[in-house]
Amino acid sequence: MSSSRRSFLALTGLCGAEALLHGPRAASAGQQPSRIPAPKSAPASADAGMALLAASRLLADESLLRTALEAATKAGASYADARLVLMRRERVGVRDDHVSGIGRSEDYGVGLRVIADGGWGFAATAERSAKAVEGIARAAVAMARQSALLMPQPVTLAPAPVLQGGWVSPFQVDPFSIAPAEKAELLLAAARAALAVPGVAHVDASVACVREEKLVMTSEGSRVHQIFFRVIPGLTATAIDRRRGRFAGRDHEVAPMLAGWEHVTAADLVGSAPKIAEEALQKLHAAPAVPGKKHAILAPSNLWLTIHESIGHSTELDRALGYEANYAGTSFLQPDKAGKVKIGSEIVNLAADRTQPGGLATTAWDDEAVASQRWDLVKKGTFVGWQTTRDLAAAAGEPASRGCSYADSYASVPFQRMPNVSLQPGTEGYTTEDLISATDDGVLITGRGSWSIDQQRYNFQFSGQFFWEIKNGRLTRPLRDVAYQANTVEFWSSCDMLGGTDTYRLGGSMSDGKGEPSQSNAVSHGCPPARFVVNILNTGGDK
Repeated sequence: MSSSRRSFLALTGLCGAEALLHGPRAASAGQQPSRIPAPKSAPASADAGMALLAASRLLADESLLRTALEAATKAGASYADARLVLMRRERVGVRDDHVSGIGRSEDYGVGLRVIADGGWGFAATAERSAKAVEGIARAAVAMARQSALLMPQPVTLAPAPVLQGGWVSPFQVDPFSIAPAEKAELLLAAARAALAVPGVAHVDASVACVREEKLVMTSEGSRVHQIFFRVIPGLTATAIDRRRGRFAGRDHEVAPMLAGWEHVTAADLVGSAPKIAEEALQKLHAAPAVPGKKHAILAPSNLWLTIHESIGHSTELDRALGYEANYAGTSFLQPDKAGKVKIGSEIVNLAADRTQPGGLATTAWDDEAVASQRWDLVKKGTFVGWQTTRDLAAAAGEPASRGCSYADSYASVPFQRMPNVSLQPGTEGYTTEDLISATDDGVLITGRGSWSIDQQRYNFQFSGQFFWEIKNGRLTRPLRDVAYQANTVEFWSSCDMLGGTDTYRLGGSMSDGKGEPSQSNAVSHGCPPARFVVNILNTGGDK
């Protein structure tokens, strides 16, 4: 085992259960996750991870995967991968002084994907019996043969090593071990703290938790078993000016994270609530935006979404090839443009990373049992790399997949999904204050707001949560009704200042839609604060 893989084990809590189950063939995967910042929580211990994997419900049904693979091969499949997926979700929400909802769901079954006659086929079942999985094997192969008739060329997979192992995402406290009543009490206490600020009329608070467990086996001999915990706390305070008939909402800017309940505790919803409420009032009475071309300093809590839409989606190879066109479009980048087109300034470096601590798309292996990795998408402003799966890598003439295959349910077909895509910090060590001091006329924008981008991921408009006017290197007053407009190349080419390593933060989303039928992926994006030249718009019509 390489030293980098040993570091990955130590830092991310790769568990030892698989070594016990499979002996010396068990292997780890992934690069050392040294990107900044790691979550404040410590990794799960090997013992805790081993216990979770060893007690897994999926192990009792593992034989079904072997049955599915054997049946698919017998029916004529040249390749097959089978997945047992158990997805648990829980959401607790409150509004003002009462619980507004508690929702729980569980989704469990077997999915089988095959190649036969050069075409893809897929079938799934929630019935966990040998008869049922043999049936989906025949159905998947039949579908593949029909698909092959429409294929311009047969599906080819880039080679991948045979891997076996297990991994549990780092956590301290299992979020499902906290009772819904305890979660509700925390949220109600936060709501009370916000409502105590005069002028705040309503407060919504919530916490959502996901536990995803997946066992993947391939006809080539790979077997990987993983468990992921994801959490997102949230709080929104709404202030109302009844005299003017105006209201303003302010969201807590805490990001979702691949972590346990400790991330919710660290967010300090109760302690943060009064400040969120006061900023809702500031936003309500803020001055209207003054339109014009000027500097925008984007905080990580805002910039992550622009990274996601303009870079994350445009560097998905299936979009550039036209495979993903009907739902949210293609890409302005062409399949042969890697290494040939400049899309940003020299200080712009963006990396894809499935090993990043806390990243929602972080994993040890993807749904094709390909090891996680980190690679460059944009280097010194030049687009240099795609996001790929095994079939996309082969189509692009690349030697191996980048490990981006994912399906959001046992009943969903795996396809290319976004890894964590992050803007790297600058080398000068600038702080947010340094960026502000260097700006004569601009706006500081924090938090996620409304957004719009075209089908090629090129022309866009984004808003935010909170806005400060900048004049002569100082924050002068809060603003409202602010949006910024640009296109992807102009935007990233105008980037002239970046915060340093200490300013780097993760943002992200628990629900990134793609595909038809639609699937939802969780993904994070890290970045420092950064300065751009954009068109500032007034979205409210006031002057």
